[in-house]
Amino acid sequence: MREWVEYATAWLGLKAMGILPRPAARFVGARFSAMAYAIRTPLRRAAMLNLGLAFPDWSEAKKRDAVRGMIRQVGWMAGEFSQFPKYRRKNIESVVAVDGFENFDAARRRGKGVLFLTGHMSAWELAPFAQALYGYPLHFLVRPIANRRVDALINGYRCRSGNEPIEKNRSARSILKVLSEGGTVGILADHNAVPEEGVFVDFFGVPASTTSGLARIALRTDAAVVPGFLCWDAEQGKYRLQFEPAVELTRSGDEETDVVANTARFTRVIEDYVRAHPDQWLWVHKRWKTRPPGEKPIYPF
Repeated sequence: MREWVEYATAWLGLKAMGILPRPAARFVGARFSAMAYAIRTPLRRAAMLNLGLAFPDWSEAKKRDAVRGMIRQVGWMAGEFSQFPKYRRKNIESVVAVDGFENFDAARRRGKGVLFLTGHMSAWELAPFAQALYGYPLHFLVRPIANRRVDALINGYRCRSGNEPIEKNRSARSILKVLSEGGTVGILADHNAVPEEGVFVDFFGVPASTTSGLARIALRTDAAVVPGFLCWDAEQGKYRLQFEPAVELTRSGDEETDVVANTARFTRVIEDYVRAHPDQWLWVHKRWKTRPPGEKPIYPF
Protein backbone atom coordinates (compact mmCIF):
# COMPACT_ATOMS: atom_id res chain seq x y z
CA MET A 1 0.00 0.00 0.00
CA ARG A 2 2.78 2.45 0.90
CA GLU A 3 4.39 1.90 -2.50
CA TRP A 4 1.14 2.78 -4.26
CA VAL A 5 0.66 5.88 -2.11
CA GLU A 6 4.18 7.08 -2.97
CA TYR A 7 3.57 6.43 -6.66
CA ALA A 8 0.20 8.17 -6.66
CA THR A 9 1.68 11.19 -4.88
CA ALA A 10 4.56 11.47 -7.36
CA TRP A 11 2.28 10.95 -10.36
CA LEU A 12 -0.33 13.47 -9.22
CA GLY A 13 2.36 16.00 -8.31
CA LEU A 14 4.00 15.80 -11.74
CA LYS A 15 0.68 15.88 -13.57
CA ALA A 16 -0.62 18.82 -11.54
CA MET A 17 2.52 20.89 -12.03
CA GLY A 18 2.71 19.85 -15.67
CA ILE A 19 -0.72 21.38 -16.33
CA LEU A 20 0.51 24.73 -15.05
CA PRO A 21 2.26 27.25 -17.30
CA ARG A 22 6.03 27.06 -16.89
CA PRO A 23 6.39 30.21 -14.70
CA ALA A 24 3.70 28.95 -12.34
CA ALA A 25 5.24 25.47 -12.17
CA ARG A 26 8.62 26.97 -11.29
CA PHE A 27 7.00 29.17 -8.63
CA VAL A 28 5.17 26.22 -7.05
CA GLY A 29 8.35 24.14 -7.16
CA ALA A 30 10.32 26.88 -5.40
CA ARG A 31 7.69 27.17 -2.66
CA PHE A 32 7.68 23.42 -2.03
CA SER A 33 11.48 23.37 -2.01
CA ALA A 34 11.56 26.13 0.60
CA MET A 35 9.05 24.31 2.79
CA ALA A 36 10.93 21.03 2.55
CA TYR A 37 14.17 22.75 3.53
CA ALA A 38 12.49 24.55 6.44
CA ILE A 39 11.19 21.36 8.04
CA ARG A 40 14.28 19.22 7.48
CA THR A 41 16.79 20.19 10.15
CA PRO A 42 19.56 17.84 8.87
CA LEU A 43 19.44 19.58 5.47
CA ARG A 44 19.86 22.99 7.06
CA ARG A 45 22.75 21.81 9.22
CA ALA A 46 24.55 20.13 6.33
CA ALA A 47 24.17 23.15 4.04
CA MET A 48 25.55 25.65 6.54
CA LEU A 49 28.38 23.36 7.64
CA ASN A 50 29.37 22.66 4.02
CA LEU A 51 29.39 26.35 3.17
CA GLY A 52 31.53 27.00 6.23
CA LEU A 53 34.07 24.43 5.04
CA ALA A 54 34.12 25.72 1.46
CA PHE A 55 34.06 29.44 2.27
CA PRO A 56 35.44 29.89 5.81
CA ASP A 57 35.63 33.67 5.38
CA TRP A 58 31.97 34.07 4.52
CA SER A 59 29.55 35.71 6.94
CA GLU A 60 26.44 33.88 8.12
CA ALA A 61 24.35 36.25 6.03
CA LYS A 62 26.30 35.43 2.86
CA LYS A 63 25.91 31.71 3.50
CA ARG A 64 22.17 32.12 3.99
CA ASP A 65 21.96 34.03 0.70
CA ALA A 66 23.66 31.12 -1.09
CA VAL A 67 21.25 28.68 0.53
CA ARG A 68 18.26 30.72 -0.60
CA GLY A 69 19.60 30.62 -4.15
CA MET A 70 20.13 26.86 -3.95
CA ILE A 71 16.58 26.30 -2.66
CA ARG A 72 15.19 28.35 -5.53
CA GLN A 73 17.24 26.41 -8.09
CA VAL A 74 16.11 23.02 -6.77
CA GLY A 75 12.49 24.18 -6.77
CA TRP A 76 12.78 25.52 -10.29
CA MET A 77 14.20 22.17 -11.36
CA ALA A 78 11.07 20.44 -10.04
CA GLY A 79 8.99 22.85 -12.08
CA GLU A 80 11.08 22.28 -15.20
CA PHE A 81 10.89 18.50 -14.71
CA SER A 82 7.10 18.65 -14.77
CA GLN A 83 7.28 20.52 -18.08
CA PHE A 84 9.41 17.90 -19.87
CA PRO A 85 6.44 16.54 -21.88
CA LYS A 86 5.99 20.04 -23.38
CA TYR A 87 9.57 20.54 -24.52
CA ARG A 88 10.51 19.93 -28.14
CA ARG A 89 13.42 20.84 -30.38
CA LYS A 90 11.49 23.87 -31.60
CA ASN A 91 11.06 25.43 -28.14
CA ILE A 92 14.01 24.20 -26.06
CA GLU A 93 16.18 27.13 -27.18
CA SER A 94 13.92 29.48 -25.23
CA VAL A 95 14.71 27.48 -22.09
CA VAL A 96 18.32 26.29 -22.54
CA ALA A 97 21.06 27.93 -24.59
CA VAL A 98 24.23 25.98 -25.44
CA ASP A 99 27.74 27.42 -25.08
CA GLY A 100 30.91 25.71 -26.27
CA PHE A 101 29.18 23.02 -28.30
CA GLU A 102 32.29 22.84 -30.47
CA ASN A 103 34.11 21.31 -27.48
CA PHE A 104 31.60 18.49 -27.19
CA ASP A 105 31.50 18.01 -30.96
CA ALA A 106 35.30 17.78 -31.23
CA ALA A 107 35.37 15.14 -28.52
CA ARG A 108 32.53 13.20 -30.13
CA ARG A 109 34.27 13.18 -33.50
CA ARG A 110 37.28 11.38 -32.02
CA GLY A 111 35.11 8.27 -32.14
CA LYS A 112 36.10 6.82 -28.79
CA GLY A 113 33.06 7.98 -26.87
CA VAL A 114 32.49 10.88 -24.52
CA LEU A 115 32.29 10.91 -20.73
CA PHE A 116 30.15 13.90 -19.79
CA LEU A 117 31.60 15.22 -16.50
CA THR A 118 28.94 17.11 -14.57
CA GLY A 119 27.51 17.77 -11.13
CA HIS A 120 24.43 18.80 -9.19
CA MET A 121 24.35 22.36 -10.51
CA SER A 122 21.16 24.38 -10.99
CA ALA A 123 18.42 22.30 -12.70
CA TRP A 124 20.80 19.42 -13.45
CA GLU A 125 18.03 17.09 -14.68
CA LEU A 126 17.38 19.56 -17.50
CA ALA A 127 20.93 19.37 -18.91
CA PRO A 128 20.82 15.87 -20.48
CA PHE A 129 17.19 16.33 -21.45
CA ALA A 130 17.99 19.48 -23.41
CA GLN A 131 21.14 17.96 -24.90
CA ALA A 132 19.05 15.14 -26.36
CA LEU A 133 16.52 17.58 -27.81
CA TYR A 134 19.39 19.41 -29.48
CA GLY A 135 20.11 16.15 -31.27
CA TYR A 136 22.69 14.40 -29.09
CA PRO A 137 21.05 11.91 -26.72
CA LEU A 138 23.16 10.20 -24.10
CA HIS A 139 23.17 7.50 -21.46
CA PHE A 140 23.24 8.61 -17.83
CA LEU A 141 24.05 6.85 -14.58
CA VAL A 142 21.21 6.62 -12.07
CA ARG A 143 20.81 5.19 -8.62
CA PRO A 144 17.49 3.29 -8.61
CA ILE A 145 14.67 4.67 -6.44
CA ALA A 146 13.45 2.08 -3.93
CA ASN A 147 9.85 2.39 -5.09
CA ARG A 148 9.85 0.63 -8.47
CA ARG A 149 6.81 2.49 -9.78
CA VAL A 150 8.19 5.89 -8.82
CA ASP A 151 11.53 4.92 -10.36
CA ALA A 152 9.80 4.02 -13.64
CA LEU A 153 7.78 7.24 -13.56
CA ILE A 154 10.83 9.47 -13.03
CA ASN A 155 12.92 7.67 -15.64
CA GLY A 156 10.00 7.89 -18.04
CA TYR A 157 10.18 11.67 -17.83
CA ARG A 158 13.97 11.69 -18.04
CA CYS A 159 13.96 9.59 -21.20
CA ARG A 160 11.23 11.39 -23.15
CA SER A 161 13.85 13.22 -25.23
CA GLY A 162 15.72 10.04 -26.21
CA ASN A 163 18.15 9.46 -23.34
CA GLU A 164 18.67 6.07 -21.71
CA PRO A 165 19.48 5.27 -18.06
CA ILE A 166 22.24 2.98 -16.84
CA GLU A 167 21.76 1.58 -13.35
CA LYS A 168 24.78 2.66 -11.32
CA ASN A 169 25.29 -0.69 -9.58
CA ARG A 170 25.44 -2.52 -12.92
CA SER A 171 27.16 0.11 -14.98
CA ALA A 172 30.65 -1.02 -16.03
CA ARG A 173 29.79 -3.30 -18.93
CA SER A 174 27.04 -0.99 -20.21
CA ILE A 175 29.32 2.07 -20.13
CA LEU A 176 32.06 0.26 -22.03
CA LYS A 177 29.57 -0.83 -24.67
CA VAL A 178 28.22 2.72 -25.15
CA LEU A 179 31.70 4.19 -25.41
CA SER A 180 32.87 1.52 -27.86
CA GLU A 181 30.00 2.61 -30.12
CA GLY A 182 31.07 6.27 -29.88
CA GLY A 183 28.25 7.21 -27.53
CA THR A 184 28.08 9.58 -24.57
CA VAL A 185 27.69 8.74 -20.89
CA GLY A 186 26.81 11.42 -18.34
CA ILE A 187 28.29 11.05 -14.85
CA LEU A 188 27.52 13.19 -11.81
CA ALA A 189 30.88 13.20 -10.03
CA ASP A 190 30.34 15.60 -7.13
CA HIS A 191 28.82 13.42 -4.38
CA ASN A 192 30.45 11.50 -1.56
CA ALA A 193 31.70 8.05 -2.58
CA VAL A 194 31.83 5.03 -0.29
CA PRO A 195 35.41 3.86 0.43
CA GLU A 196 35.37 0.95 -2.02
CA GLU A 197 34.30 3.21 -4.90
CA GLY A 198 36.36 6.31 -4.28
CA VAL A 199 39.72 7.94 -3.76
CA PHE A 200 40.48 10.97 -1.61
CA VAL A 201 41.17 14.23 -3.44
CA ASP A 202 40.80 17.80 -2.28
CA PHE A 203 37.49 19.56 -2.72
CA PHE A 204 37.70 23.14 -1.43
CA GLY A 205 40.91 22.15 0.32
CA VAL A 206 39.30 19.32 2.30
CA PRO A 207 39.93 15.65 1.38
CA ALA A 208 36.74 14.24 -0.13
CA SER A 209 36.03 10.65 -1.10
CA THR A 210 35.32 10.92 -4.83
CA THR A 211 34.27 8.34 -7.39
CA SER A 212 37.30 6.85 -9.12
CA GLY A 213 35.25 5.13 -11.82
CA LEU A 214 35.30 8.08 -14.19
CA ALA A 215 39.10 8.22 -14.23
CA ARG A 216 39.48 4.44 -14.53
CA ILE A 217 37.14 4.24 -17.50
CA ALA A 218 38.72 7.24 -19.23
CA LEU A 219 42.21 5.82 -18.84
CA ARG A 220 41.24 2.39 -20.12
CA THR A 221 39.08 3.49 -23.07
CA ASP A 222 40.68 6.81 -24.05
CA ALA A 223 37.19 8.31 -24.11
CA ALA A 224 37.19 12.11 -23.93
CA VAL A 225 36.12 13.63 -20.60
CA VAL A 226 34.13 16.76 -21.41
CA PRO A 227 32.94 19.02 -18.57
CA GLY A 228 29.38 20.20 -19.04
CA PHE A 229 27.34 22.18 -16.52
CA LEU A 230 23.96 23.83 -16.50
CA CYS A 231 23.76 27.29 -14.93
CA TRP A 232 20.94 29.79 -14.62
CA ASP A 233 21.63 33.06 -16.43
CA ALA A 234 19.48 35.69 -14.73
CA GLU A 235 20.26 38.37 -17.31
CA GLN A 236 19.11 36.20 -20.21
CA GLY A 237 16.29 34.58 -18.25
CA LYS A 238 17.29 31.09 -19.36
CA TYR A 239 19.67 28.27 -18.54
CA ARG A 240 23.05 27.89 -20.22
CA LEU A 241 24.50 24.45 -20.89
CA GLN A 242 28.24 25.08 -21.01
CA PHE A 243 30.69 22.61 -22.55
CA GLU A 244 34.39 23.03 -21.79
CA PRO A 245 37.32 21.52 -23.72
CA ALA A 246 38.04 17.89 -22.88
CA VAL A 247 40.21 17.45 -19.80
CA GLU A 248 43.70 16.31 -20.71
CA LEU A 249 44.47 13.10 -18.85
CA THR A 250 47.59 12.44 -16.83
CA ARG A 251 49.31 9.21 -17.90
CA SER A 252 52.41 8.28 -15.91
CA GLY A 253 52.16 4.55 -16.47
CA ASP A 254 51.13 3.85 -12.86
CA GLU A 255 47.36 3.30 -13.00
CA GLU A 256 46.55 4.00 -9.36
CA THR A 257 48.62 7.18 -9.35
CA ASP A 258 46.93 8.29 -12.55
CA VAL A 259 43.47 7.52 -11.18
CA VAL A 260 44.06 9.81 -8.21
CA ALA A 261 45.67 12.55 -10.31
CA ASN A 262 42.87 12.60 -12.87
CA THR A 263 40.13 12.37 -10.27
CA ALA A 264 41.70 15.42 -8.64
CA ARG A 265 41.63 17.23 -12.01
CA PHE A 266 37.97 16.42 -12.55
CA THR A 267 37.10 17.51 -9.03
CA ARG A 268 38.90 20.81 -9.49
CA VAL A 269 36.80 21.46 -12.59
CA ILE A 270 33.66 20.94 -10.52
CA GLU A 271 35.01 23.13 -7.72
CA ASP A 272 35.68 25.96 -10.16
CA TYR A 273 32.05 25.86 -11.31
CA VAL A 274 30.77 25.80 -7.76
CA ARG A 275 32.97 28.78 -6.86
CA ALA A 276 31.62 30.66 -9.88
CA HIS A 277 27.99 29.86 -9.00
CA PRO A 278 27.86 29.06 -5.26
CA ASP A 279 24.11 29.64 -5.06
CA GLN A 280 23.44 26.94 -7.67
CA TRP A 281 25.13 23.88 -6.15
CA LEU A 282 23.44 21.29 -3.93
CA TRP A 283 24.93 22.16 -0.54
CA VAL A 284 22.59 19.89 1.46
CA HIS A 285 24.54 16.77 0.45
CA LYS A 286 27.11 15.51 2.98
CA ARG A 287 29.97 15.79 0.52
CA TRP A 288 32.70 15.09 3.09
CA LYS A 289 30.91 12.25 4.92
CA THR A 290 33.49 9.50 4.21
CA ARG A 291 36.74 10.30 5.97
CA PRO A 292 40.29 9.00 5.60
CA PRO A 293 41.15 6.20 8.04
CA GLY A 294 41.55 7.49 11.57
CA GLU A 295 40.01 10.89 10.88
CA LYS A 296 37.01 12.04 12.92
CA PRO A 297 33.62 12.55 11.21
CA ILE A 298 32.95 16.04 9.93
CA TYR A 299 29.19 15.90 10.41
CA PRO A 300 28.13 15.61 14.08
CA PHE A 301 24.53 14.81 13.20
